[in-house]
Amino acid sequence: MDSPFHIASAAEIIEGKVTDVYFQRALKVLNSCDLRKKVKAEFILKHFPKNYQWGILAGLDEAFSLLSKLPVTVKAMPEGSVFYPNEPVMIIEGTYQDFAIHETALLGFLCQASGIATKAARVRAAAGERQVIHFGARRMHPAIAPMIDRNSYVGGCDGVATMLGADMLGLQPSGTMPHSMILLFGDTVDAAKKFDEIIEPSVKRTVLVDTFLDEKFESVRVAEALGKRLFAVRLDTPASRRGDFLSLCKEVRWELDVRGYSHVKIFVSGGIDEYSIGKLNEVVDAYGVGTSISSAPVLDFALDIVEIDGIPISKRGKLSGEKLVYVNKPSGKRSILPVSQKPARGDQALLNVVIQEGKTVAQLPKDSDVRKFVMSQLKRYELTFDVNSA
Repeated sequence: MDSPFHIASAAEIIEGKVTDVYFQRALKVLNSCDLRKKVKAEFILKHFPKNYQWGILAGLDEAFSLLSKLPVTVKAMPEGSVFYPNEPVMIIEGTYQDFAIHETALLGFLCQASGIATKAARVRAAAGERQVIHFGARRMHPAIAPMIDRNSYVGGCDGVATMLGADMLGLQPSGTMPHSMILLFGDTVDAAKKFDEIIEPSVKRTVLVDTFLDEKFESVRVAEALGKRLFAVRLDTPASRRGDFLSLCKEVRWELDVRGYSHVKIFVSGGIDEYSIGKLNEVVDAYGVGTSISSAPVLDFALDIVEIDGIPISKRGKLSGEKLVYVNKPSGKRSILPVSQKPARGDQALLNVVIQEGKTVAQLPKDSDVRKFVMSQLKRYELTFDVNSA
């Protein structure tokens, strides 16, 4: 590695250099014995993290980029699909040696991306129509910030904070102002005035109000200084001073409204997740969500052989044979069936061929279209969770 950073290059991933060594050793043995068999292998998740009942499938764009270079056939659910335990989300068919060295990378693509997209979707489900911005890049290695931004967006976030992530998504980066700038000015209102004077008008004026003084009085001072130009006040109050965060937000809302500043929205950040959102929606208009999305629990997919040379076979604890997932569109009822069994009338297969013997046969959707698909499923299936079960 010539890079000064601890990251794998695209070439190293494609060459299989990030694989677990036991795959290399297995291939050496199999090739020495001239043992080449055609297999079907499925990606499946048996258990979700605590309090999760569903997931959002993501990372397929990167997985397909790798698989399209191999002589394999791939079936998969559409990116952004809601899925449940024991449902195969992707199936690879080909000679084992053709893809074995990439198992580590393929699982990495799906496990982390799906974890981030699922957490973002949970946050979106909790927030309803309120704006959600992903703020979590600073909590993870910068090399993967664009991947995190991308999957937070397709999972339901309205925007992202990093310039590169936003550029890749075709968005304008979203952000307010840091505490450091206010500290350097020595006063919140002075900093807000200079921000308003210098930053282009297209950027909405959202001012951080918890640096020096009580949040409600700083909110009033900033509102009096900027008037109609003030879009929102942001509370990023540290946990040690937060107390009852909902009550604090209610105080801010009251003091602004009673003085005629009802147009000013309340934006909160700092330790926000789907559970706190569910309790703050009463008064909060927008959220900046960081660590809970960027460090979301990975979804623990496994890749298992389920068929060899046309014969169903699997290891203990797994079900042999290729399986497909079907959904009944009117009712939403899902079923998992052996590939040999016909589905009920009206049931639609969720896994379809995307790569046929190394040739891509299905066009990948735009990131914005994946996000729309996720949002439509959240609405249709009314996916939610108990905000008190954290």
